[in-house]
Amino acid sequence: MISRLTGILLEKNPPQVVVDVHGIGYELDVPMSTFYNLPANGEKISLLTHFVVREDGQFLYGFASEGERCAFRQLLKISGIGARLALSVLSGLSVGDLAQVVARQEIGRLTKVPGIGTKTAERLLLELKGKLADALPASAVPAAAARNDILNALLALGYNDREAGAAMKQLAADVTTSDGIRQALKLLSRV
Repeated sequence: MISRLTGILLEKNPPQVVVDVHGIGYELDVPMSTFYNLPANGEKISLLTHFVVREDGQFLYGFASEGERCAFRQLLKISGIGARLALSVLSGLSVGDLAQVVARQEIGRLTKVPGIGTKTAERLLLELKGKLADALPASAVPAAAARNDILNALLALGYNDREAGAAMKQLAADVTTSDGIRQALKLLSRV
């Protein structure tokens, strides 16, 4: 219903902002990534929005970019994830970081977000897999897939998680699968 608001920023009280649009003050909840990039009070602002009507009230959420709004909407589709928790995720991780966390299946980074436990993180990784690829730079998707393949190959060859993880940390971010396996095996043979 309400897709975008453009007006004057009146108030900033994390995580809420008030935007005056032709004399009407709209209160929006925003992720901290958006909040940190807001202009000073009294400046013109434009935010993309997501409007929610529930039986206990009407809520408006604001986002600086389309990527943030899309990620928020994907998070809301997951069972057990409400708007507050979705905002918390986007406050703790940028959209690009979230996409990389999902692509690399990094449960540890998700559990650092307040309100996300291990089970919720596992559900997020499962439900979001393949749905945030548009948020990653084109080069990051193959790189993330290659790193995942390298790790799986090392584990299949009998190395434990600690050994494989230590070798992975020493590889270049943009390494290909075959080169990465070769380099990791050289590193592990020296140990």
